[in-house]
Amino acid sequence: MMMIGPRFNVHCSCITTRNGGELSWSDTLRYLGVYITAGYKFCCSLKNANKSFYRALNSIFGKVGRIAYENVVIELLKAKCLPSLYYGLEACPINKSQIKSLDFVLNNAFRKILSKILCRIYIMS
Repeated sequence: MMMIGPRFNVHCSCITTRNGGELSWSDTLRYLGVYITAGYKFCCSLKNANKSFYRALNSIFGKVGRIAYENVVIELLKAKCLPSLYYGLEACPINKSQIKSLDFVLNNAFRKILSKILCRIYIMS
Protein backbone atom coordinates (compact mmCIF):
# COMPACT_ATOMS: atom_id res chain seq x y z
CA MET A 1 0.00 0.00 0.00
CA MET A 2 1.08 3.54 -0.64
CA MET A 3 -0.15 7.06 0.08
CA ILE A 4 -0.30 10.07 -2.22
CA GLY A 5 -1.21 13.51 -0.89
CA PRO A 6 -0.18 16.03 1.73
CA ARG A 7 0.16 13.37 4.44
CA PHE A 8 2.06 10.82 2.32
CA ASN A 9 4.98 10.60 4.75
CA VAL A 10 2.93 10.00 7.91
CA HIS A 11 3.70 6.63 9.48
CA CYS A 12 0.66 4.34 9.59
CA SER A 13 0.25 0.87 11.02
CA CYS A 14 0.03 -2.12 8.72
CA ILE A 15 -3.35 -3.56 7.80
CA THR A 16 -3.99 -7.15 8.86
CA THR A 17 -5.93 -9.40 6.51
CA ARG A 18 -8.53 -11.95 7.50
CA ASN A 19 -6.08 -14.86 7.34
CA GLY A 20 -3.46 -13.10 9.51
CA GLY A 21 -1.20 -11.64 6.81
CA GLU A 22 -0.09 -8.03 6.89
CA LEU A 23 -0.17 -5.46 4.12
CA SER A 24 2.87 -3.25 4.54
CA TRP A 25 3.37 0.30 3.29
CA SER A 26 5.70 1.00 0.38
CA ASP A 27 7.26 3.98 -1.40
CA THR A 28 6.58 2.60 -4.89
CA LEU A 29 3.77 0.64 -6.45
CA ARG A 30 3.74 -1.19 -9.77
CA TYR A 31 0.42 -1.06 -11.57
CA LEU A 32 0.14 -2.37 -15.15
CA GLY A 33 3.89 -1.96 -15.63
CA VAL A 34 3.97 1.68 -14.50
CA TYR A 35 5.79 2.48 -11.26
CA ILE A 36 3.92 5.01 -9.13
CA THR A 37 5.82 6.71 -6.31
CA ALA A 38 4.53 8.05 -3.01
CA GLY A 39 4.56 11.81 -2.77
CA TYR A 40 2.67 15.03 -2.34
CA LYS A 41 1.35 14.76 -5.91
CA PHE A 42 0.72 11.81 -8.24
CA CYS A 43 4.09 10.94 -9.77
CA CYS A 44 5.57 8.06 -11.75
CA SER A 45 9.11 6.73 -11.69
CA LEU A 46 10.99 6.29 -14.97
CA LYS A 47 13.91 4.38 -13.49
CA ASN A 48 12.59 0.95 -14.47
CA ALA A 49 11.59 2.16 -17.94
CA ASN A 50 15.16 3.41 -18.44
CA LYS A 51 16.53 0.05 -17.31
CA SER A 52 14.31 -1.91 -19.68
CA PHE A 53 15.27 0.44 -22.56
CA TYR A 54 18.97 -0.11 -21.91
CA ARG A 55 18.40 -3.85 -21.55
CA ALA A 56 16.70 -3.99 -24.96
CA LEU A 57 19.33 -1.73 -26.57
CA ASN A 58 22.22 -3.80 -25.21
CA SER A 59 20.61 -7.02 -26.41
CA ILE A 60 20.29 -5.53 -29.91
CA PHE A 61 23.91 -4.42 -29.85
CA GLY A 62 24.96 -7.80 -28.51
CA LYS A 63 23.31 -9.63 -31.41
CA VAL A 64 23.68 -7.38 -34.46
CA GLY A 65 25.21 -4.12 -33.28
CA ARG A 66 28.63 -4.41 -34.87
CA ILE A 67 27.48 -6.26 -38.00
CA ALA A 68 24.28 -4.54 -39.12
CA TYR A 69 24.01 -1.19 -40.85
CA GLU A 70 23.16 1.82 -38.73
CA ASN A 71 19.71 2.31 -40.26
CA VAL A 72 18.85 -1.30 -39.34
CA VAL A 73 19.96 -0.70 -35.76
CA ILE A 74 17.91 2.52 -35.62
CA GLU A 75 14.80 0.72 -36.92
CA LEU A 76 15.31 -2.02 -34.31
CA LEU A 77 15.69 0.69 -31.67
CA LYS A 78 12.42 2.29 -32.77
CA ALA A 79 10.58 -1.05 -32.87
CA LYS A 80 11.95 -2.79 -29.77
CA CYS A 81 13.45 -0.22 -27.38
CA LEU A 82 11.26 2.87 -27.59
CA PRO A 83 8.02 1.07 -26.66
CA SER A 84 9.58 -0.07 -23.38
CA LEU A 85 10.71 3.50 -22.67
CA TYR A 86 7.44 5.20 -23.60
CA TYR A 87 5.05 2.65 -22.09
CA GLY A 88 2.54 4.34 -19.81
CA LEU A 89 3.89 7.88 -20.21
CA GLU A 90 0.54 9.24 -21.34
CA ALA A 91 -0.92 8.30 -17.96
CA CYS A 92 1.85 9.94 -15.92
CA PRO A 93 2.49 13.62 -15.35
CA ILE A 94 6.08 14.29 -16.38
CA ASN A 95 8.20 17.13 -15.00
CA LYS A 96 11.24 18.82 -16.57
CA SER A 97 13.80 16.60 -14.88
CA GLN A 98 12.05 13.47 -16.15
CA ILE A 99 11.97 14.90 -19.68
CA LYS A 100 15.71 15.56 -19.39
CA SER A 101 16.17 11.98 -18.18
CA LEU A 102 14.35 10.66 -21.27
CA ASP A 103 16.45 12.93 -23.50
CA PHE A 104 19.63 11.66 -21.87
CA VAL A 105 18.63 8.04 -22.47
CA LEU A 106 17.90 8.67 -26.16
CA ASN A 107 21.05 10.77 -26.65
CA ASN A 108 23.09 8.01 -25.05
CA ALA A 109 21.61 5.44 -27.45
CA PHE A 110 22.35 7.57 -30.51
CA ARG A 111 25.83 8.32 -29.18
CA LYS A 112 26.47 4.59 -29.05
CA ILE A 113 25.20 4.13 -32.62
CA LEU A 114 27.20 7.09 -33.94
CA SER A 115 30.37 5.90 -32.23
CA LYS A 116 29.97 2.67 -34.20
CA ILE A 117 29.78 4.71 -37.44
CA LEU A 118 32.85 6.74 -36.53
CA CYS A 119 34.72 3.57 -35.62
CA ARG A 120 33.86 2.06 -39.00
CA ILE A 121 34.98 5.22 -40.83
CA TYR A 122 38.23 5.34 -38.86
CA ILE A 123 39.02 1.70 -39.66
CA MET A 124 38.32 2.22 -43.38
CA SER A 125 40.66 5.20 -43.67
